[in-house]
Amino acid sequence: MRVRKSKGDLLFDTVMGAAMALLFIIIAYPLIFVLSASISEPNVINLGDMILFPKDITFEGYQRVFQNDEIWIGYRNTVFYTFFGTLINLAVTIPAAFSLAHPGLMGQKPITMLFLFTMFFSGGLIPTYLLMNNLKLLNTVWAMLLPGAVSAYNLFVSRTFFCNPDFYELEAAASIDGCAPLTAFWKIILPLAKPIIAVMALFYGIGHWNSYFNAMIYLSNRDIFPLQVFLREILIMSDVSNYLVVTAEEMDFISQQARISELVKYVLMIVSTMPVLVIYPFIQKFFIKGVMLGSIKG
Repeated sequence: MRVRKSKGDLLFDTVMGAAMALLFIIIAYPLIFVLSASISEPNVINLGDMILFPKDITFEGYQRVFQNDEIWIGYRNTVFYTFFGTLINLAVTIPAAFSLAHPGLMGQKPITMLFLFTMFFSGGLIPTYLLMNNLKLLNTVWAMLLPGAVSAYNLFVSRTFFCNPDFYELEAAASIDGCAPLTAFWKIILPLAKPIIAVMALFYGIGHWNSYFNAMIYLSNRDIFPLQVFLREILIMSDVSNYLVVTAEEMDFISQQARISELVKYVLMIVSTMPVLVIYPFIQKFFIKGVMLGSIKG
């Protein structure tokens, strides 16, 4: 038997449907626009003739990106930093969070306060740079991997997830059967912590993928620059060219370079964000579950 909805239910469904449609448009429009702009003539975009779908289609931007060795170097380095940086983050954050949530940890509150202190106060840029210099990490890949090995915020989100007493009851049962603590953590706790691991991998992975400030401060060798630094150079070159006073011949050259920069800028946005957009649907269910489990416990 079909249930007949009341006027209030119909009004609610209509309002929510309209709100969801509006939210979808707000989210989808920038993505579609950037994708269309990456294969459209830059002059059409600058004149405002392209609103949503591409016009005067050209793949020159993709050709130039794929022919640029530095773009490939940056892409390779960004993938490297994201993959190994996320592994280091997980290797530090998950065990630390489980330990901080463990009721048998001695000095649990003082240790927790030490981590909490770093959320509000940092060492500052200059002391951190001097520390990196003393550790001989400047201009090495470790400068991109080690300074952010653990995020205090992510650590406390993971700690909240592990506050479930069931984890420690399982660990206690395993110890009674003769299972060592490390073995219990590896074979029992970690398989049950897949949701929070997926959430932390996404948080840390996106952070590494978008990171460029540490590279600007600690790196000078272009062979280990991430993709975002090269993208920043292209954006700056496009902006600075608008304020130069030059001759007519130089203006023609600069205009051509600005056109190429504008085209490549949109292409790089697609290239740099596509991996995240492709990977996210596969871990979405773990992401939602992990966030909800980490938010309802005290």
